Amino acid sequence: MAAWTWRFEKADGAEVQPAVQPEEFTTQGDAESWIGEHWKALLDGGVEQVRLFEDATEIYGPMRLSAADA
Repeated sequence: MAAWTWRFEKADGAEVQPAVQPEEFTTQGDAESWIGEHWKALLDGGVEQVRLFEDATEIYGPMRLSAADA
């Protein structure tokens, strides 16, 4: 079974620890729902962008969390 994970980054691509710890996701939809619920807390905690991975394969990103970029 695939594992879906987020990589949390600063704007320059440097990895950072998220203010809200994610769970393990078994579907892309679960991972995307989680980021939709927690993006503001992540942004407030210093995460500026995220990348979504299925196992070791990057699915998309970087996706900025700033509402100004939405």
